[in-house]
Amino acid sequence: MEAPLLFPVNKLAEAGIPPYVGFSWIATAIIVVLAVLAKSSMKMVPTGVQNFVEVIMEFFLDMAETSIGHMGRTFFPLMATLGLFILFGNLIGLLPGGEASTGNLNTTVALALPVFFATHYWGIKTHKLGYIKHFVGPIRSVAALPLMILMFLIEIIGHLARPLTLSVRLFGNMLAKHKIILLLGILSPAVVPTVILGLGVLVSVIQAYVFVLLTALYLAGAVEEAH
Repeated sequence: MEAPLLFPVNKLAEAGIPPYVGFSWIATAIIVVLAVLAKSSMKMVPTGVQNFVEVIMEFFLDMAETSIGHMGRTFFPLMATLGLFILFGNLIGLLPGGEASTGNLNTTVALALPVFFATHYWGIKTHKLGYIKHFVGPIRSVAALPLMILMFLIEIIGHLARPLTLSVRLFGNMLAKHKIILLLGILSPAVVPTVILGLGVLVSVIQAYVFVLLTALYLAGAVEEAH
């Protein structure tokens, strides 16, 4: 007997909505509901949903301040939003009838591009024209001009590759996780509800963490002083 589906994917297709878009809306709705519930039950001593949300927020805030320093709080909203969306987007794929919206390249590219633009926006805003020092290497003189040009080209290629690596890494890992769970579910259906789904949760959490950590490192590199 097949398990009942929490998310009727065929209904989304009939409505002309790609599944990854529909599940992106669901992940967003979960975040909004959690925020509303936490705000409505705000107390000096947190309990229930407020306590759960505060633990997650403190984790992202600590990551932002540790990785970026004095500007950590500036980037905390971006990091927390990305982390929560990716986490819930990943976890939804483990539910019956669910699909990880992050298992689609369109979603992961849409997440990676704001990180790319935010990185260079804040780099230029913080350093003005001095931001170019981040691209020419530590040796700056007329004699070192060929090396500076070479470093500049390498850095440009590296920065352009960042949204590609961010998006493909998340997409590839979530797609692979989904395929592996399906395969192992066919081979050993009795084990899947415990060990394999537990592994899926672990992968979902780790991939959200890695994406946010790389975001923090990119932003930190943009706002720090060039050496």
